[in-house]
Amino acid sequence: MICASLVAGTMNAALEKMAARSRHADLLELRIDLIADLDLPALMKAKRNPVLITNRRRQERGGFRGSEEARISLLCEAIRLKAEFVDMEAATDDGLARQVLGTAAGQGGHTKVIVSYHNFNATPAAGALRRIWYGCREKGGDIVKIVTHARRSEDNLRILSLIPYSRKRGQDIIAFSMGEPGRISRIMAPLLGAYLAFAALDKGEEAAPGQLTVGEMKQIFSILAPLAGEGLYRAPAP
Repeated sequence: MICASLVAGTMNAALEKMAARSRHADLLELRIDLIADLDLPALMKAKRNPVLITNRRRQERGGFRGSEEARISLLCEAIRLKAEFVDMEAATDDGLARQVLGTAAGQGGHTKVIVSYHNFNATPAAGALRRIWYGCREKGGDIVKIVTHARRSEDNLRILSLIPYSRKRGQDIIAFSMGEPGRISRIMAPLLGAYLAFAALDKGEEAAPGQLTVGEMKQIFSILAPLAGEGLYRAPAP
């Protein structure tokens, strides 16, 4: 799947982007931490695609300014409003994490919980990445997401190695690197079986450094698909 990150500062801007361009992606990431006048029920009512709700905390370069309890409460509300995915940071307090997981279970598992780790400075060594993977998996979500910053091209090899490692252990994973040297990992990750790929709706709307647009990703995938086998591109389930 291609997940398009929607970045907007107001509800009007978010609703306009959802109506005009969200059809181009399989999944839409709604960065609710960046919407100043957030009305989550209205946002969910307007969705035309499956959505991933992300409420990024300040420690991970997010925009949410409230308490951790308030931040997690919004994720739980998104689950009750039938979001298809929510993103929960691996560093979330265990008690608050249990609230998210319990809410998801109470809704029959309709919402998949992504447990995410971000390193905005570097790509750790292979052993450290595996320890991070174990920590994310132990949190108890459905999908592990590990994103690092690539300082050089070879950093991509370490982050991408997590994908076959995780799949062999029956764990869905998203793994790639940010930054210009990491752009190739965004393309290669789906080739190796990553659960989904992130892209920008359009040029100038990148949610992270090195992000390609949905159009660019689809063009690249259309060229690579005949060579890639079953791992490359999975359309969302009906």
